[in-house]
Amino acid sequence: MFFIERGILAKRDYYEVLGVSKNASEQELKQAYRKLALKYHPDKNKGDPEAEEKFKEATEAYEVLRDPQKRASYDRFGHEGVSGFDGFGRRAYSDFSDIFGDFDFGDIFDAFMGSSFGGRKGKRVRRGSDIQYDLSITLEETASGKEVQIEVPRHEMCDKCSGTGSAAGTKPSVCPVCNGTGQIRQTQGFFSITQTCYKCKGAGKIITSPCKSCGGSGLKVKKRTITVKVPAGVESGSRLKITGEGEQGPNGGPPGDLYVVIHVMKHAYFERHGNDIISLVNVSFPMVCLGGEIDVPTIMGSKVIMKIPPGTENGQIFRLKGNGIPYLGSYGRGDQLVKININVPKKLSLRQKELLKEFSKLDGEKVG
Repeated sequence: MFFIERGILAKRDYYEVLGVSKNASEQELKQAYRKLALKYHPDKNKGDPEAEEKFKEATEAYEVLRDPQKRASYDRFGHEGVSGFDGFGRRAYSDFSDIFGDFDFGDIFDAFMGSSFGGRKGKRVRRGSDIQYDLSITLEETASGKEVQIEVPRHEMCDKCSGTGSAAGTKPSVCPVCNGTGQIRQTQGFFSITQTCYKCKGAGKIITSPCKSCGGSGLKVKKRTITVKVPAGVESGSRLKITGEGEQGPNGGPPGDLYVVIHVMKHAYFERHGNDIISLVNVSFPMVCLGGEIDVPTIMGSKVIMKIPPGTENGQIFRLKGNGIPYLGSYGRGDQLVKININVPKKLSLRQKELLKEFSKLDGEKVG
């Protein structure tokens, strides 16, 4: 930004603008500028003139300080020392790939800088949209994994016109507005703004005789059967990405991706906690008093024999090693935690009542 000093419009110190010290390295300058450019880029702050000014200010500061000759002149004479340089404000824009080389901002910088950003030129091919498919599976299937076939409706290339959108025997004409580039460029001061052509929507061509099968879109909705391999250990909310199985891109563009979202159904007997399985087992009063063995069902469908030691209490938990859910993409499994629930009978035979009374009498209690 600028401030008023002695009745004239004065610029802020370039080091202050970027928030770096005067001995900042080239890498530190680049990192500081990238942070500010991301924050104040006009495409991310549409309708905000203050953000646009800050973006211009940061670009101007970086352009000077990144150039050793300009920086030396600025350090010695201030803003007056760099006022005579030509091409002011242009070099930084033509070299955004150096600043954002490890980022992919797609349309944000394409729309604002056009083909000058990263060297992009000509008509852009649009990628198809991604598709989400919700798949419900059982808890047992999360433990074992599953291969399932799903039917997905999606846009695919029209087989009548081979995706051209034109009727048989006809060809699209070159768009008269963009001359086939699919883009319209406008120059405003420092900026070269490239936008998608409003006439052809970026296709570069105008369809004069649309295909009757697809209505000129070049795409038709078809159902496709896709095999999905659900790995053991997945949880509810897990997303499985299947590359290239999304919507077909318009004008011959590449397809998007298919995301299968997993939903694990609630189980009547088992409950999952992380990779462990919790189950509740009903045990009789004599069993917890005297001890014994019980058959415990597992998530894999088998049963294991578990020992109940004498004096087991209600709510006590026993651990069955390796009988839980597999670790996703790794080795081993969680455990099964078996919680004991002492089953109190509501109806007793005469003989059972007599035995319990005798037991209570031996314990010094009066019951019944």
